[in-house]
Amino acid sequence: MPYIAVIGLQVLCIVHLMRTGRNPLWLTALIFLPVVSALAYLVVEVLPGMGSNRHVRTARAKAIDAIDPERELRAALDALELADTAANRLRVADALAALGRHGEAVPLYRESIAMTPGEPDVRTQGKLALSLFETGHAAETLTLLDAIPAPMGQSERDRQALLRARALDHVGRKAEALDLYADIVTRMPGEEARCRYAALLIEQGWERKALGVLEEVEGRMKRLSRHQRAADAGMYRWAGEALAGLREKGIQ
Repeated sequence: MPYIAVIGLQVLCIVHLMRTGRNPLWLTALIFLPVVSALAYLVVEVLPGMGSNRHVRTARAKAIDAIDPERELRAALDALELADTAANRLRVADALAALGRHGEAVPLYRESIAMTPGEPDVRTQGKLALSLFETGHAAETLTLLDAIPAPMGQSERDRQALLRARALDHVGRKAEALDLYADIVTRMPGEEARCRYAALLIEQGWERKALGVLEEVEGRMKRLSRHQRAADAGMYRWAGEALAGLREKGIQ
């Protein structure tokens, strides 16, 4: 965003803040984080009348997360302090996992499952499995995935299969991981499964096959806007570099 436009947007937001008497905490954010906070202010404070629009609601939530990423965690902890329930422990665990704090999430997922009467919830067990994997416990992840029933929906089953493939790869069961990846890439949206599949193919010496997978990623990437690619910029960067490396080696 051009410098003059940033200043102009910042000034407009500050003027609006002063005239309408919004939360004065915005002023500090607008001064020290002009771009992010100005966009957040526009979505959160200037466009409240459009709250019924799904896209505006999504943008508003993202703006709030950008300016205050621990907002949901604080709310979840407050709810847990008021009522120590399985649902509130689960909410705190979800908030921690969303922040990448999986080590703190694991015991809360376990406690939520233990406190829930009847059969444990499959989705909660799946979340526990993911946090276990993210904390380096791939073998325990596989044990848990083997023990829980398959989710009802296909998309949930595929996400669970992706986690299983990652865990199999991590513990050295490469052939099983490749078979799983080959299956789920035919259905899963997004490119994570394809990129992980291609990386394992390259590692195992299947470079020509990896080239085909990465060319699919490249073709889809070209149809995305810069904004759409931003969320997975690291993954697309890796895919581009890996594809260039294979082509330089004459793989075709």
